[in-house]
Amino acid sequence: MVILHAEEDGGYSVSCPALPGCHSQGDTFEEALENINEAAELYLEVVAEQASQSPKPRKIRTHATTAA
Repeated sequence: MVILHAEEDGGYSVSCPALPGCHSQGDTFEEALENINEAAELYLEVVAEQASQSPKPRKIRTHATTAA
């Protein structure tokens, strides 16, 4: 889902609420839709890249001692 807004001075702004910070614009309705599609693809590429660079989970070992 995208939200498209006609600007007073012409053109359109568009955002994708499911992707925080993913916004674009275009001179025409069609251009705005093309631009938000491209922005969403790039957004998701960055998210996927960041996820692949996250450290892998490691097994946690615990060691406990009790005072005598």
